[in-house]
Amino acid sequence: MDLVIECDEMWSYVCSKENQVYIWLAMDRNTRKIVGVHLGDRTRKDAEKLWESLPEEYRNFAKSYTDFWQSYRQVIPEERHCPSSKESGEINYIERFNNTLRQRCSRLVRKTLSYSKNFGSSVAIMHN
Repeated sequence: MDLVIECDEMWSYVCSKENQVYIWLAMDRNTRKIVGVHLGDRTRKDAEKLWESLPEEYRNFAKSYTDFWQSYRQVIPEERHCPSSKESGEINYIERFNNTLRQRCSRLVRKTLSYSKNFGSSVAIMHN
């Protein structure tokens, strides 16, 4: 079975909307398991941190589907990177997972009264 991952990032904040946090996720398309995660900004450095969080077999062999965010193009090897639009269906599983997280965790909803009061509570949400 070929290794295929879908990567995406989701925006949230800690205390105020000026303190943005991006949740970067990589999902194995075949098993639907999250195989990489990083919390940070939306920069190339953070894309690299997501890439480093992947097990070595994924970094070395997996075909990677992402949106067109330029940081992915700078980090994922060109021969295995497949930037795709949402309409293509190639990143459906990770997009659905992010939507499910937003539905089940009020702290991730964009317009809400619930929010993380510190970065540590944001990390705790991801580990539970």
